[in-house]
Amino acid sequence: MATISRRGVFRSPAFTRFYLGQALSYLGDGLRTIAIPLLVFQLTGSAVSLGVTFALEITPFALFSLVGGSLADRLERRTLMLACDGIRFTIMLLFAIAFANHVLSLPLLYTGVVLLAVCGAIFLGCQSPSIPYLLGKDGAKPAVAALFATEQGVNLIAPPVGGAIFNLAGPLPALVLNALTYLTSQVSIASVKDFGPDRPSGLPALAEIVADIVGGWRFVMRDAALRTLTIAQLFMNAFAVIGFVAVIPYLKREFGASDQLVGLTFGAISVGTVIGSLVSGRTHWPFGKALTAAFMLDSLCWAPTIWTRSLPVAIVAMATASACGIYAVSSLVAWRMRIIPEAMVGRVFGVVRLVVIIGMLPGSLAGGLIGDRFGTRTAMLVSSAGYAAIALGLFTMKALRDDRR
Repeated sequence: MATISRRGVFRSPAFTRFYLGQALSYLGDGLRTIAIPLLVFQLTGSAVSLGVTFALEITPFALFSLVGGSLADRLERRTLMLACDGIRFTIMLLFAIAFANHVLSLPLLYTGVVLLAVCGAIFLGCQSPSIPYLLGKDGAKPAVAALFATEQGVNLIAPPVGGAIFNLAGPLPALVLNALTYLTSQVSIASVKDFGPDRPSGLPALAEIVADIVGGWRFVMRDAALRTLTIAQLFMNAFAVIGFVAVIPYLKREFGASDQLVGLTFGAISVGTVIGSLVSGRTHWPFGKALTAAFMLDSLCWAPTIWTRSLPVAIVAMATASACGIYAVSSLVAWRMRIIPEAMVGRVFGVVRLVVIIGMLPGSLAGGLIGDRFGTRTAMLVSSAGYAAIALGLFTMKALRDDRR
């Protein structure tokens, strides 16, 4: 395992090659992120259908994060990541072929979304421990921030371009391009000799997977700050996704936004996330104080979406909230990498992902139902108020604010 200075993550050729492949993959993901929800909304006109789409992505992602973490700690991560990207390439290619032949249906989309989520969970389970393996723990925070910033920087372009393409040519070009980017990701991963672990132990038996999950859960429960933040994120994500699910219906119903304008809005939101990621990677503020302050600012910045009749104000509110939110998330991910023993990173991250992501399931369904039945502004109100209450609770915890690890 290499040790890389905080400022020198790109001095590692292995990480640089991996990073470049992920940057291209992010482009395809950004196009898919706008194309599939727009396609679902076009087919159904329902916020509930969007909620179901997010739920079908969230649930298997959360559940298979446990398995992915166990596999990542025991098997060659390089092989696992190549397999995941190969499956994702095949699914997106099948989407494109089905659409071109006018047989792409909602059930087919839903099935593909589930499989994409499973592969994504296993891939991310491998990615998390691979970063400290390639760079050392000191390189984790700038590496995570660089990946987050690049993902969102690409999304400055992808959603607006995707919305424009959807208007002019439909979703087919975005689906094809997304498939091709998974091929580029495979090339970059294949160019790196090793992502760890040092001594792969082979495919785990079911009992071993269960033991890994139990071990990861015990580690989370033993660390007071990690336990508190994991449980808090479960509820915060539940409220946050209520607003996220409602974004497209909100823009279309409240402001009459076109598909292209929806894409531009998502691009503007990505500006905020790029800024937040860059700030996170370049600053070393005390962890607890900075994290709790970022959560509070995130909740306050989202609030104008409840009442504003100005689309620019709504966009600025979403973008600013995203900057605070991604700062908190990237700082939190790097903090976990610092405090978790290397041999347990995959399984502990798997447990944490299950807990924090599973909260999105009720939130995604509630966001669609509230948006359709009571209006999208009500969904924004519920999202903002619930998130703010939890953020305030975290801010009042002195032990958490004083955590400097």
